[in-house]
Amino acid sequence: MLDDLKIAIVCDWLTVFAGAERVVFELSRLFPKATIYTSLYDDKNCAAFKDRNVVESWLKYLPFARRFHRLYLPFMPIVFERIDLSEYDIVISSSHSASKGIITKPGTLHISYCHSPMRYVWDQSHSYQKNFKFFLPLKFLYSPILHRIRQWDRVAADRVDTYISNSKYISKRIKKYYKRDSKVIYPPVNFDFFRPAEKRENYYLGVGRLIPYKRFDLLISVFNELKLPLKIVGDGPEFKDLKNKSKKNIEFLGKVSDEDLKNIYSSAKALIFPQVEDFGIVPLEAMASGIPVIAYAKGGAMESVTENISGIFFHEQNEEALKKAIEKFEKMEWNTDEIVKSVNKFSPARFRVEILHFIEKAWKEHKKMLV
Repeated sequence: MLDDLKIAIVCDWLTVFAGAERVVFELSRLFPKATIYTSLYDDKNCAAFKDRNVVESWLKYLPFARRFHRLYLPFMPIVFERIDLSEYDIVISSSHSASKGIITKPGTLHISYCHSPMRYVWDQSHSYQKNFKFFLPLKFLYSPILHRIRQWDRVAADRVDTYISNSKYISKRIKKYYKRDSKVIYPPVNFDFFRPAEKRENYYLGVGRLIPYKRFDLLISVFNELKLPLKIVGDGPEFKDLKNKSKKNIEFLGKVSDEDLKNIYSSAKALIFPQVEDFGIVPLEAMASGIPVIAYAKGGAMESVTENISGIFFHEQNEEALKKAIEKFEKMEWNTDEIVKSVNKFSPARFRVEILHFIEKAWKEHKKMLV
Protein backbone atom coordinates (compact mmCIF):
# COMPACT_ATOMS: atom_id res chain seq x y z
CA MET A 1 0.00 0.00 0.00
CA LEU A 2 2.80 2.43 0.87
CA ASP A 3 5.28 1.37 -1.84
CA ASP A 4 4.39 4.16 -4.26
CA LEU A 5 4.41 6.93 -1.65
CA LYS A 6 7.21 9.38 -0.90
CA ILE A 7 8.12 9.08 2.77
CA ALA A 8 10.47 11.20 4.89
CA ILE A 9 11.75 10.69 8.43
CA VAL A 10 12.54 13.68 10.65
CA CYS A 11 14.33 13.53 14.02
CA ASP A 12 15.72 16.02 16.51
CA TRP A 13 19.40 15.05 16.17
CA LEU A 14 21.61 12.04 15.49
CA THR A 15 24.64 12.59 17.71
CA VAL A 16 24.56 9.42 19.83
CA PHE A 17 23.00 6.03 19.15
CA ALA A 18 20.53 5.54 22.01
CA GLY A 19 16.83 4.72 22.35
CA ALA A 20 15.41 7.49 20.16
CA GLU A 21 18.02 6.85 17.49
CA ARG A 22 17.16 3.15 17.44
CA VAL A 23 13.54 4.09 16.67
CA VAL A 24 14.77 6.16 13.71
CA PHE A 25 16.96 3.26 12.61
CA GLU A 26 14.05 0.80 12.67
CA LEU A 27 11.90 3.29 10.75
CA SER A 28 14.67 3.53 8.15
CA ARG A 29 14.70 -0.27 7.89
CA LEU A 30 10.98 -0.16 7.13
CA PHE A 31 11.48 2.64 4.60
CA PRO A 32 15.06 2.38 3.31
CA LYS A 33 14.44 4.91 0.52
CA ALA A 34 13.21 7.57 2.96
CA THR A 35 15.35 10.67 3.40
CA ILE A 36 16.20 11.40 7.05
CA TYR A 37 16.18 15.09 8.02
CA THR A 38 17.80 16.19 11.27
CA SER A 39 19.39 19.19 12.93
CA LEU A 40 22.79 17.57 13.59
CA TYR A 41 24.39 14.30 12.50
CA ASP A 42 27.51 12.64 13.91
CA ASP A 43 28.36 9.93 11.40
CA LYS A 44 30.88 8.30 13.76
CA ASN A 45 28.58 7.92 16.75
CA CYS A 46 25.65 7.03 14.49
CA ALA A 47 27.39 4.80 11.97
CA ALA A 48 24.21 2.72 11.63
CA PHE A 49 22.95 5.40 9.22
CA LYS A 50 25.98 5.36 6.91
CA ASP A 51 23.95 3.82 4.07
CA ARG A 52 21.00 6.17 4.52
CA ASN A 53 20.38 9.57 2.96
CA VAL A 54 20.76 11.87 5.99
CA VAL A 55 20.27 15.61 5.47
CA GLU A 56 21.82 17.74 8.21
CA SER A 57 20.79 21.35 8.92
CA TRP A 58 22.89 24.53 8.86
CA LEU A 59 23.50 24.10 12.60
CA LYS A 60 26.45 21.89 11.67
CA TYR A 61 28.41 25.03 10.84
CA LEU A 62 28.09 26.47 14.35
CA PRO A 63 30.92 25.84 16.86
CA PHE A 64 30.70 22.66 18.97
CA ALA A 65 27.10 22.14 17.82
CA ARG A 66 27.26 18.36 17.59
CA ARG A 67 28.73 18.06 21.08
CA PHE A 68 26.67 20.74 22.83
CA HIS A 69 23.46 20.69 20.78
CA ARG A 70 21.30 21.70 23.76
CA LEU A 71 23.02 25.10 23.73
CA TYR A 72 21.36 25.68 20.38
CA LEU A 73 17.83 24.82 21.52
CA PRO A 74 16.57 28.37 20.77
CA PHE A 75 17.45 27.80 17.09
CA MET A 76 15.70 24.42 16.80
CA PRO A 77 12.20 25.75 15.94
CA ILE A 78 13.46 27.67 12.91
CA VAL A 79 15.68 24.75 11.87
CA PHE A 80 12.72 22.41 11.51
CA GLU A 81 10.30 24.98 10.14
CA ARG A 82 12.72 25.66 7.28
CA ILE A 83 12.81 22.04 6.08
CA ASP A 84 10.93 21.79 2.79
CA LEU A 85 8.80 18.64 2.92
CA SER A 86 6.32 19.63 0.22
CA GLU A 87 7.20 16.67 -2.04
CA TYR A 88 6.31 13.98 0.53
CA ASP A 89 3.10 12.03 1.06
CA ILE A 90 3.97 10.86 4.58
CA VAL A 91 6.37 12.41 7.09
CA ILE A 92 7.25 10.53 10.28
CA SER A 93 8.86 12.60 13.03
CA SER A 94 10.69 10.96 15.91
CA SER A 95 10.53 13.71 18.49
CA HIS A 96 11.43 14.60 22.05
CA SER A 97 12.32 18.18 21.17
CA ALA A 98 11.43 20.33 18.15
CA SER A 99 11.24 18.02 15.15
CA LYS A 100 7.46 17.64 15.40
CA GLY A 101 7.28 21.36 14.54
CA ILE A 102 7.88 20.74 10.83
CA ILE A 103 5.43 22.34 8.43
CA THR A 104 3.69 20.06 5.94
CA LYS A 105 1.15 20.71 3.21
CA PRO A 106 -2.52 19.65 3.69
CA GLY A 107 -2.14 16.50 1.58
CA THR A 108 0.80 15.23 3.65
CA LEU A 109 0.21 12.91 6.58
CA HIS A 110 2.40 13.82 9.56
CA ILE A 111 2.77 11.04 12.12
CA SER A 112 4.85 11.86 15.21
CA TYR A 113 6.46 9.14 17.33
CA CYS A 114 6.72 11.13 20.54
CA HIS A 115 9.37 10.04 23.03
CA SER A 116 8.30 12.87 25.33
CA PRO A 117 6.79 16.34 25.26
CA MET A 118 9.80 18.67 25.35
CA ARG A 119 11.14 18.13 28.89
CA TYR A 120 13.13 21.38 28.99
CA VAL A 121 10.01 23.53 28.78
CA TRP A 122 7.33 21.47 30.50
CA ASP A 123 7.52 19.29 33.62
CA GLN A 124 11.32 19.44 34.03
CA SER A 125 11.83 23.11 33.16
CA HIS A 126 12.51 24.17 36.75
CA SER A 127 15.02 21.37 37.21
CA TYR A 128 16.88 22.33 34.04
CA GLN A 129 17.08 25.96 35.15
CA LYS A 130 18.24 25.00 38.64
CA ASN A 131 21.03 22.85 37.27
CA PHE A 132 22.08 25.21 34.50
CA LYS A 133 25.87 24.86 34.40
CA PHE A 134 26.85 27.66 32.05
CA PHE A 135 28.01 31.17 32.89
CA LEU A 136 25.68 33.50 34.79
CA PRO A 137 24.50 35.83 31.97
CA LEU A 138 23.16 32.83 30.05
CA LYS A 139 21.38 31.60 33.16
CA PHE A 140 19.41 34.85 33.43
CA LEU A 141 18.42 34.58 29.77
CA TYR A 142 17.37 30.94 30.06
CA SER A 143 13.98 31.47 31.71
CA PRO A 144 12.49 33.87 29.12
CA ILE A 145 13.92 31.73 26.30
CA LEU A 146 12.19 28.67 27.72
CA HIS A 147 8.95 30.62 27.97
CA ARG A 148 9.07 31.50 24.27
CA ILE A 149 9.96 27.94 23.26
CA ARG A 150 7.13 26.61 25.44
CA GLN A 151 4.67 28.82 23.54
CA TRP A 152 6.08 27.64 20.21
CA ASP A 153 6.03 23.98 21.28
CA ARG A 154 2.33 24.14 22.13
CA VAL A 155 1.51 25.61 18.72
CA ALA A 156 3.83 23.16 16.95
CA ALA A 157 2.14 20.19 18.63
CA ASP A 158 -1.06 20.96 16.71
CA ARG A 159 0.73 20.51 13.38
CA VAL A 160 0.88 16.74 13.94
CA ASP A 161 -1.94 14.73 12.37
CA THR A 162 -1.62 11.72 14.66
CA TYR A 163 0.59 10.76 17.60
CA ILE A 164 2.33 7.58 18.66
CA SER A 165 3.72 7.50 22.22
CA ASN A 166 6.51 5.28 23.47
CA SER A 167 4.71 4.33 26.70
CA LYS A 168 1.47 4.79 28.63
CA TYR A 169 3.34 7.23 30.84
CA ILE A 170 4.19 9.46 27.87
CA SER A 171 0.69 9.07 26.45
CA LYS A 172 -0.65 10.73 29.60
CA ARG A 173 1.87 13.56 29.29
CA ILE A 174 0.94 14.14 25.64
CA LYS A 175 -2.69 14.36 26.73
CA LYS A 176 -1.85 16.86 29.48
CA TYR A 177 0.44 19.22 27.57
CA TYR A 178 -0.78 18.84 23.98
CA LYS A 179 -4.41 17.80 24.59
CA ARG A 180 -4.04 14.95 22.10
CA ASP A 181 -4.66 11.21 22.18
CA SER A 182 -1.88 8.84 21.12
CA LYS A 183 -1.33 5.20 20.27
CA VAL A 184 1.20 3.41 22.49
CA ILE A 185 3.83 1.46 20.54
CA TYR A 186 6.80 0.47 22.67
CA PRO A 187 10.26 1.22 21.21
CA PRO A 188 12.56 -1.58 20.01
CA VAL A 189 15.48 -3.14 21.87
CA ASN A 190 18.21 -5.14 20.14
CA PHE A 191 17.77 -8.32 22.15
CA ASP A 192 19.88 -10.39 19.75
CA PHE A 193 22.96 -8.54 20.98
CA PHE A 194 22.46 -9.18 24.69
CA ARG A 195 22.95 -12.59 26.29
CA PRO A 196 23.01 -13.89 29.90
CA ALA A 197 26.41 -14.88 31.27
CA GLU A 198 27.10 -18.37 32.54
CA LYS A 199 28.49 -16.94 35.75
CA ARG A 200 27.60 -13.77 37.63
CA GLU A 201 29.82 -11.51 39.67
CA ASN A 202 28.85 -9.78 42.90
CA TYR A 203 28.46 -6.16 41.78
CA TYR A 204 25.42 -3.95 41.32
CA LEU A 205 25.23 -1.78 38.23
CA GLY A 206 24.12 1.71 37.20
CA VAL A 207 24.09 2.75 33.53
CA GLY A 208 23.36 6.12 31.95
CA ARG A 209 24.41 9.67 31.31
CA LEU A 210 25.60 11.33 34.52
CA ILE A 211 23.11 14.20 34.69
CA PRO A 212 20.93 15.32 37.62
CA TYR A 213 17.58 13.70 36.83
CA LYS A 214 19.20 10.25 36.45
CA ARG A 215 19.74 10.33 40.24
CA PHE A 216 23.16 8.72 40.39
CA ASP A 217 23.64 10.85 43.50
CA LEU A 218 21.10 8.59 45.20
CA LEU A 219 23.09 5.49 44.24
CA ILE A 220 26.30 7.03 45.57
CA SER A 221 24.74 7.92 48.94
CA VAL A 222 23.23 4.48 49.43
CA PHE A 223 26.25 2.44 48.33
CA ASN A 224 28.64 4.63 50.32
CA GLU A 225 26.68 3.52 53.36
CA LEU A 226 26.05 -0.13 52.43
CA LYS A 227 29.63 -0.62 51.15
CA LEU A 228 28.40 -3.06 48.50
CA PRO A 229 30.26 -3.16 45.16
CA LEU A 230 28.75 -0.86 42.52
CA LYS A 231 29.88 -0.20 38.96
CA ILE A 232 28.69 2.88 37.09
CA VAL A 233 28.82 3.04 33.29
CA GLY A 234 28.45 6.41 31.62
CA ASP A 235 29.83 9.90 31.32
CA GLY A 236 28.40 13.36 31.77
CA PRO A 237 28.73 16.70 33.56
CA GLU A 238 28.37 15.14 37.02
CA PHE A 239 31.14 12.58 36.52
CA LYS A 240 33.88 14.29 38.58
CA ASP A 241 31.58 15.43 41.36
CA LEU A 242 30.00 11.99 41.81
CA LYS A 243 33.37 10.23 41.67
CA ASN A 244 34.81 12.56 44.31
CA LYS A 245 31.92 11.74 46.65
CA SER A 246 32.26 7.98 46.18
CA LYS A 247 34.03 5.45 48.38
CA LYS A 248 36.31 2.69 47.14
CA ASN A 249 33.49 0.17 46.67
CA ILE A 250 32.12 2.28 43.78
CA GLU A 251 33.88 2.01 40.41
CA PHE A 252 33.33 4.50 37.57
CA LEU A 253 33.88 2.91 34.16
CA GLY A 254 33.04 5.95 32.01
CA LYS A 255 31.93 5.44 28.44
CA VAL A 256 32.46 1.84 27.27
CA SER A 257 32.15 -0.02 23.97
CA ASP A 258 28.95 -1.90 23.13
CA GLU A 259 30.77 -5.21 23.50
CA ASP A 260 32.09 -4.26 26.95
CA LEU A 261 28.65 -3.04 28.01
CA LYS A 262 27.13 -6.37 26.99
CA ASN A 263 29.60 -8.22 29.22
CA ILE A 264 29.14 -5.77 32.11
CA TYR A 265 25.38 -6.22 31.97
CA SER A 266 25.44 -10.00 31.87
CA SER A 267 27.91 -10.34 34.74
CA ALA A 268 26.12 -7.97 37.12
CA LYS A 269 24.05 -8.97 40.10
CA ALA A 270 21.32 -6.42 39.34
CA LEU A 271 20.74 -3.09 37.62
CA ILE A 272 19.60 -0.20 39.78
CA PHE A 273 17.37 2.31 37.99
CA PRO A 274 16.56 5.21 40.36
CA GLN A 275 15.22 7.79 37.89
CA VAL A 276 11.94 8.60 36.16
CA GLU A 277 12.27 7.89 32.44
CA ASP A 278 9.79 8.29 29.62
CA PHE A 279 10.33 4.63 28.80
CA GLY A 280 13.91 3.58 29.50
CA ILE A 281 15.94 1.26 27.26
CA VAL A 282 18.57 0.49 29.92
CA PRO A 283 16.33 -1.77 32.08
CA LEU A 284 15.31 -3.72 28.98
CA GLU A 285 18.94 -4.25 27.96
CA ALA A 286 19.66 -5.46 31.49
CA MET A 287 16.70 -7.86 31.51
CA ALA A 288 17.64 -9.14 28.05
CA SER A 289 21.00 -9.95 29.65
CA GLY A 290 19.19 -11.97 32.30
CA ILE A 291 19.74 -9.63 35.24
CA PRO A 292 16.91 -8.29 37.43
CA VAL A 293 16.19 -4.59 37.92
CA ILE A 294 15.65 -2.57 41.09
CA ALA A 295 13.64 0.38 39.79
CA TYR A 296 11.92 3.50 41.10
CA ALA A 297 8.18 2.87 40.73
CA LYS A 298 7.36 5.66 38.32
CA GLY A 299 7.56 6.28 34.58
CA GLY A 300 8.32 3.76 31.86
CA ALA A 301 9.94 1.21 34.18
CA MET A 302 6.45 0.39 35.48
CA GLU A 303 5.60 -0.91 32.00
CA SER A 304 8.76 -2.93 31.34
CA VAL A 305 9.70 -4.46 34.72
CA THR A 306 7.47 -7.24 36.03
CA GLU A 307 7.61 -7.21 39.82
CA ASN A 308 9.09 -10.36 41.43
CA ILE A 309 9.71 -11.83 37.95
CA SER A 310 12.21 -9.45 36.37
CA GLY A 311 12.76 -7.03 39.24
CA ILE A 312 11.36 -5.13 42.20
CA PHE A 313 10.32 -1.52 42.81
CA PHE A 314 10.95 1.08 45.46
CA HIS A 315 8.17 3.64 45.83
CA GLU A 316 9.94 6.70 47.20
CA GLN A 317 12.93 8.32 45.55
CA ASN A 318 15.06 8.46 48.68
CA GLU A 319 17.87 6.59 50.42
CA GLU A 320 15.74 4.68 52.92
CA ALA A 321 13.40 3.28 50.24
CA LEU A 322 16.29 2.19 48.02
CA LYS A 323 18.14 0.54 50.92
CA LYS A 324 15.03 -1.46 51.83
CA ALA A 325 14.62 -2.55 48.21
CA ILE A 326 18.24 -3.77 48.09
CA GLU A 327 17.78 -5.64 51.38
CA LYS A 328 14.65 -7.29 49.97
CA PHE A 329 16.45 -8.13 46.73
CA GLU A 330 19.30 -9.82 48.60
CA LYS A 331 16.84 -12.34 50.07
CA MET A 332 15.22 -13.26 46.74
CA GLU A 333 16.04 -15.83 44.05
CA TRP A 334 15.74 -15.08 40.35
CA ASN A 335 15.10 -17.19 37.26
CA THR A 336 17.28 -15.95 34.40
CA ASP A 337 15.14 -17.57 31.69
CA GLU A 338 11.99 -15.94 33.07
CA ILE A 339 13.70 -12.53 33.16
CA VAL A 340 14.75 -12.82 29.49
CA LYS A 341 11.32 -14.12 28.46
CA SER A 342 9.57 -11.19 30.14
CA VAL A 343 10.94 -8.68 27.61
CA ASN A 344 10.22 -10.51 24.35
CA LYS A 345 7.34 -8.13 23.56
CA PHE A 346 9.82 -5.28 23.02
CA SER A 347 11.62 -6.80 20.01
CA PRO A 348 12.49 -4.80 16.84
CA ALA A 349 10.38 -7.18 14.72
CA ARG A 350 7.32 -6.49 16.86
CA PHE A 351 7.99 -2.74 16.61
CA ARG A 352 8.17 -2.80 12.82
CA VAL A 353 4.94 -4.79 12.49
CA GLU A 354 3.01 -2.47 14.81
CA ILE A 355 4.39 0.71 13.25
CA LEU A 356 3.67 -0.44 9.70
CA HIS A 357 0.12 -1.44 10.59
CA PHE A 358 -0.47 1.93 12.28
CA ILE A 359 0.89 3.93 9.32
CA GLU A 360 -1.16 1.97 6.78
CA LYS A 361 -4.33 2.54 8.78
CA ALA A 362 -3.55 6.24 9.33
CA TRP A 363 -2.89 6.73 5.60
CA LYS A 364 -6.25 5.17 4.69
CA GLU A 365 -8.06 7.49 7.08
CA HIS A 366 -6.06 10.49 5.87
CA LYS A 367 -6.99 9.86 2.24
CA LYS A 368 -10.70 9.72 3.15
CA MET A 369 -10.42 13.14 4.78
CA LEU A 370 -8.91 14.63 1.60
CA VAL A 371 -11.77 13.50 -0.67
